[in-house]
Amino acid sequence: SYSPTRAQKTPLPPLAAMAVADKAVAGGGEAQQPEPEPEPAAEASTFAELGVCRELVEACDAMGWKQPTKIQAGAIPHALQGRDVIGLGQTGSGKTGAFALPIIQALLEHRQPFFACIMSPTRELAIQIAEQFEALGSAIGLVCSVLVGGVDRMQQVLSIAKRPHIVVGTPGRLLDHLKDTKGFSLTKVKYLVLDEADKLLNLEFKESLDDILKVIPKERRTYLFSATMTKKVSKLQRACLRNPVKVWKYPPNILQWTHLNKSGISFLQITRIVILFMF
Repeated sequence: SYSPTRAQKTPLPPLAAMAVADKAVAGGGEAQQPEPEPEPAAEASTFAELGVCRELVEACDAMGWKQPTKIQAGAIPHALQGRDVIGLGQTGSGKTGAFALPIIQALLEHRQPFFACIMSPTRELAIQIAEQFEALGSAIGLVCSVLVGGVDRMQQVLSIAKRPHIVVGTPGRLLDHLKDTKGFSLTKVKYLVLDEADKLLNLEFKESLDDILKVIPKERRTYLFSATMTKKVSKLQRACLRNPVKVWKYPPNILQWTHLNKSGISFLQITRIVILFMF
């Protein structure tokens, strides 16, 4: 069966309706989705209305962020209230700002080294996240360290020696430094972010991720962001987050479909999908 990942009132085209009718043949099922937190009647139109402090509002202005995105408007107020947050959204939805702003605002009130740890599945994403943290925190002296593969380890050791406020990295390289780099510890981390959690849970990261989670204190705030809520992500949520708020914010022009079928009839079903989206 086909199941949209957000509520739709638009009638299905004839071929889509035909595919829905094939549920008994395809042996399909419905993708599980988290229930979104009830939304206020009107969303905030400025970062100040979300509770973001003046220094960071000015930083947002300097970056050209004039208005919060949907996921930022949904996540930031809860994060500022000290809640754990699960955010589901696509690339480009503004999710980095959704967790960076609350973390930096908390850092302003309680400065300490290794205040937050952000894990991402790729080097490129880790670098992008660090760049946004540095841009938002440039006026307040925020120090960020990026720990990823493909970069000279000694440069990273020197970066760690500066005792950064924010550490962004991939699980494998983070774990390497936790084991081998003197003075590097995450035992006092106040914030943990798992970005693109669905990809972090791939087999290549699982062991490293598990080992890192063992040394991070349980008394912390945790933000989990993902494009999809898979069974593995749901399991990680239950293990790592406490009473989280779920923010379900996809851009309005993006529609996703999930199609499940039994083996042996894949060609027929895929042909119908291709025809559906071509016409």
